[in-house]
Amino acid sequence: MKKIIIAASAFSIMTGAAFASSANGVVGNINSDTRVITLESGKSFTIPRDVALPAIQAGDTVSIQLNDEGDKVQAVLR
Repeated sequence: MKKIIIAASAFSIMTGAAFASSANGVVGNINSDTRVITLESGKSFTIPRDVALPAIQAGDTVSIQLNDEGDKVQAVLR
């Protein structure tokens, strides 16, 4: 029984980490000069110069892929 609880706990921790590696939402504002995307939820993301910035505008739905730590944008998908 103890092994099942430990396995279930480990699985839930790993699953939570997987969900933390992306942010989905509708673009509220985009500043192409500073490469900052602000979602309608209020979350803002600065896109590094080495990451492609697709042609998006306010109202578009995007998925912002983050690194494992959740502190650096790795891709912006439409």
